[in-house]
Amino acid sequence: MRRFLNWVIGLPLAIIVIAFCVANRQAVSVSFDPFSTSSPWATMDMPLWALFFTGIFCGLITGWIACWFGQGKWRRASRETRLELKRQQEEVSRLRRDVEAQASLPAEHP
Repeated sequence: MRRFLNWVIGLPLAIIVIAFCVANRQAVSVSFDPFSTSSPWATMDMPLWALFFTGIFCGLITGWIACWFGQGKWRRASRETRLELKRQQEEVSRLRRDVEAQASLPAEHP
């Protein structure tokens, strides 16, 4: 069922994206100079669809980085919990060895 839903949603979406790319092949000028419109120093000519997908890609990367930084406290808490668990397991092993050593000693009779 999930595979069918992927096809039902994905195929029309792919057709729309491809149609958008074919319909917008003309080049647009992208300028990063807000002060000079006649001769900007940082201008690129690119197809409109490339500009569109570059914007989506940059948004995805920015969102990924923001989530990574936002979840740092959870990664830190997990790391600290793992270290504490390891210390506790080592202490349990040490205590078991001590108990076994005490049990193996002959009992003294008064």
